[in-house]
Amino acid sequence: MPRLDETARGVYLITVTPFHDDGRLDLESTDRVIDFYLEKGATGLTVLGVLGEAPKLTAAESEAYVKRVLARVKDRVPVIVGVSSPGFAAMGELGKRVMDLGASGVMVGPGAAVKTDDQAVAYYEMAAETLGPDVPMCVQDHPLAYSGVQLPVPVLVRIFKSLKQAVMLKHEDWPGPGLSKLAAMRAASDRGDIRRISILSGNGGGLFLPEELSRGADGAMTGFSYPEMMRDVVAAHAGGNVERAHDLFDAYLPLARYEQQTALGLAVRKYMLQKRGAIASAAIRKPGPKLSAADIADIDRLIARQDKRLKELG
Repeated sequence: MPRLDETARGVYLITVTPFHDDGRLDLESTDRVIDFYLEKGATGLTVLGVLGEAPKLTAAESEAYVKRVLARVKDRVPVIVGVSSPGFAAMGELGKRVMDLGASGVMVGPGAAVKTDDQAVAYYEMAAETLGPDVPMCVQDHPLAYSGVQLPVPVLVRIFKSLKQAVMLKHEDWPGPGLSKLAAMRAASDRGDIRRISILSGNGGGLFLPEELSRGADGAMTGFSYPEMMRDVVAAHAGGNVERAHDLFDAYLPLARYEQQTALGLAVRKYMLQKRGAIASAAIRKPGPKLSAADIADIDRLIARQDKRLKELG
């Protein structure tokens, strides 16, 4: 399996975790959805992320799921595993397990107890020590998911200066500094304040993807039921056709926006992945929301309008 490093770019899909209708882990659908992501142009995968329902899995299920993903990927693309945990013992245990299985690196969000800049830096230094010096790490900056913990630019600069194994920033500080933070981090590397790291945007299923690419992102790390949107937008932008990137993005925006509803979003995503044949069931492990008939009617209408617009764009 290729190791994660500072050159990572493109589209790293945050994978869903498929379940049977009765809540059991669905490993056959895991194969199907991994094939789907790769066929749609993912250049990497991130498993056990926030929308991968990681907290709802047992330790044994997490290991079984990661093992199945890695076996299906067969070294074709890098695979990052989320190992964030309230305690370092659990983080270290999961990190060692997944790296031994063949993961490319791990993703770590800040602990809920972090209150100051110094505590944030110390937290990542302890996480790095726990994981070991040979484990590549993606720093996840996601205040909404991690008890509002803020990682300002000076803190991130200190983290990346201090830790050589921190090779990637997953930028998803929104609502908040957002684009200006991303631009500041890229400027820090351009000035030589830190080495050039990989920066992948994770905001809301790519809701700001064209702007994030223009501010210096190397690609996206997020989930969306139409991964080809991110693939095509990133490719167009990298090829210098920024207007084409925006036109493509605009065609998908209504559906992406609908999928990003705070409570309902994962249910929407799983419904669409089931509709596209990527998973057998749209089940979310309890506790979780369910779609109403009106929700499904909204989604189907948006899909039809999206298909029409994409045909117009060619």
